[in-house]
Amino acid sequence: MPLPTVAASLRLPLSTASQSDRPDWGYVDEEGRLVLPPEVRSRFGLEPGAKVRLDPERNSLRIHRPVTHLAKVFIEPTDACNIDCITCFRNAWDMPVGRMSDETFSAILSGLQEIDPVPTVYFGGIGEPLFHRRTVEWIARVKQLGGRVEMITNGTMLTEKRSREIIDAGLDLLWVSIDGASPESYADVRLGAQLPQVIDNLNRFRKMRKGGHFPIPEIGVAFVAMKRNIADLPEVLKLARRLGAKYFSVSNVQPVNEAMQEERLYTGTLRSLAYLGDSQAPHLSLPKMDFNEETREVLFAAFNSGYSVSYAGSSWGGSNDVCDFIEQGSMSIAWNGDVSPCWPLMHTHYTYLHNKPRTIYQHVVGNVRERSLLDIWLDPEYVAYRQRVQDFAFPPCTFCGGCDVSVANLEDCFNNEAPVCGACLWAQGIIRCP
Repeated sequence: MPLPTVAASLRLPLSTASQSDRPDWGYVDEEGRLVLPPEVRSRFGLEPGAKVRLDPERNSLRIHRPVTHLAKVFIEPTDACNIDCITCFRNAWDMPVGRMSDETFSAILSGLQEIDPVPTVYFGGIGEPLFHRRTVEWIARVKQLGGRVEMITNGTMLTEKRSREIIDAGLDLLWVSIDGASPESYADVRLGAQLPQVIDNLNRFRKMRKGGHFPIPEIGVAFVAMKRNIADLPEVLKLARRLGAKYFSVSNVQPVNEAMQEERLYTGTLRSLAYLGDSQAPHLSLPKMDFNEETREVLFAAFNSGYSVSYAGSSWGGSNDVCDFIEQGSMSIAWNGDVSPCWPLMHTHYTYLHNKPRTIYQHVVGNVRERSLLDIWLDPEYVAYRQRVQDFAFPPCTFCGGCDVSVANLEDCFNNEAPVCGACLWAQGIIRCP
């Protein structure tokens, strides 16, 4: 009898779960096979013969997306930007600055046309997408294929004319980076930008959308948390609500130079990863309750107790050794057409881990001007790499302390082939992309 895929429930990742209030239901047939609704199979690439990884949890079973399912494509129109941010990787690299050509985008568009359903396309990378004059036109051309399109911006170039063009192009979600609640704290991070201008731009954009309960494009706000601005987070949350944001994403900073190491808010968290990922660690289950002056210190002590904590049934520590880029079935395309497995591998850059400098070398698996998207995506070596990352058979560099081997992503103590991911802060839920 075939192995049943699920016994009680199907748990879908929050970021891709249905927005409907009604859950999707599957059932186990007489031969012990899980039968899923067609829309679920399509959304997660669960086609006949697809191989999926299963992770049993306490009361559910996590089904990973097949590594053969391409569901999201990151497109970097340019790695140039109109402002300077102290958090930007461009402060710590020697890579060329360029803009995507029409020929390169046409190759991407042709590749997207071959995929059914059309993947979500996210315009963003190291640079400012609106710093490229063709980005909005390209958004419209992708929308004509019927896919979902998202973009991230610093908001400074969101003029009235450009806002109208973006709305008319059919963008589904606009992310805006806001790293401070006051003009002073914002300008301290985003050099050359002014918070009042960004707020005015976003307010105008919000009002220009068509009315109704579900205006499009939706708005999201992204915040990079550091010691210098973490106190602003509550006010930025309030600002996002006033601006009509439906989504809010917070990430830690990845230090690009020695000085930025002092801005980290996760030094203790790196050490705690050793027991958060241990299935044998003692478990603490907490209920929902008010976070106020009476409970604050007690709850903080509980969260930092060394237990593996669940809050109202959900893991407080989140997933460990899980690559969001693999889980969401994504590839990243740099401005010159080079395809990389994830956003952090698009460009060689420098960072710090455990107070040691570290080089992240670019890793390219193909170029869209030479091979189609699907040809690159289904290349056996690339598929094998994604499978290896999903299994995450890498050493625990993030909490190990960092040996001499960990100074780059070329090798590790498990003798994995480059690029190695044991020191990836994205895979530990510390760095997050919206």
